[in-house]
Amino acid sequence: MNLADFDYALPPGRIAQKPLEPRDAAKLLRLGRHTGEITHHIFSDILQMLAPGDVLVVNDTRVIPARLKAKKASGGKVEILLLRQLDSRRWTALIGGRNIKVGARLRIPGAAAACTVVERLEKSQRIIAFDNPIETLLGQVGALPLPPYIRHRLAEGERYQTVYSKVDGSAAAPTAGLHFTPALLTALRQKGVHIASCTLHIGLDTFQPVTAQRLEAHKMHSERARLDASSAASINAAKARGGRVIAVGTTSARALETAAILRAGGDPNCPASSAESEAAGAVTAFDADTALFIKPGYRWRAVDGIITNFHLPKSSLLMMISAFAGREKLLNAYEIAKNCDYRFYSFGDAMFIV
Repeated sequence: MNLADFDYALPPGRIAQKPLEPRDAAKLLRLGRHTGEITHHIFSDILQMLAPGDVLVVNDTRVIPARLKAKKASGGKVEILLLRQLDSRRWTALIGGRNIKVGARLRIPGAAAACTVVERLEKSQRIIAFDNPIETLLGQVGALPLPPYIRHRLAEGERYQTVYSKVDGSAAAPTAGLHFTPALLTALRQKGVHIASCTLHIGLDTFQPVTAQRLEAHKMHSERARLDASSAASINAAKARGGRVIAVGTTSARALETAAILRAGGDPNCPASSAESEAAGAVTAFDADTALFIKPGYRWRAVDGIITNFHLPKSSLLMMISAFAGREKLLNAYEIAKNCDYRFYSFGDAMFIV
């Protein structure tokens, strides 16, 4: 398929600039995955849409203050966006600034911290090495890396974290989860909905749009993901009894599908390699990188439903959801959402596709 197949026009006024309060007051568009039927709700109605025995899978990653302001030895300004920690001192990062070569020294004002560019990667990516571990200083010198379409500073940083976030490591929030409140999660558990967690640390592909005109030519960057044995067992038990597995966000969906491919003996980089069996859809615990690119034509294994936000045009996230719901049905739902004043992107409203 072509990149242009995943384009749509969005008036700037439809881009949400701040989160709603309370979190679960956002609009929720329910889309029938097979029928294309659309109904309109508020997010707290998800309590009525999930059934006892369903498993809701959340991504418990936590956004780190990954955006750092730095200066070159010449005094030139540089912006560093930490993407992934490689060891105690080295990180993969996006570097904003002119003529940032290997060997360049970058100083972090306001802290006794500095780093050296040790390797050049694609485009503005670099591997940098701090003189000393930087993690303990991030709260002092770093800022949450809000998306570029958010034009206003966030008054409360926790509003760019899910209420269940606990594992530091992401450069962006798993935004579908921003709609849940502690009270809503408690009500779901009391109803008999199981809550399982995975961890997928969100990295480069959130910040870089797809540019290849043919989807087959797009290279996904790997992200670290983990599904523990307890969550895998809960998911497999739900599958065995006929319950549904509902992914909260594209990141949870990516982790679950990776776990199902690994369970079937396949390679997430080549999903067709899986040896399918009567246990298709079962998952395995894992802790590994995944570069799984889900696009139309992908055969879903573990995920029965997805809660997701409205995604940017030409993004890999839009392609994943198109693979789940069907491109035509999804883009039709987006047009209806625009006409019904839904709010788009990270702080926007949500969809439930099942």
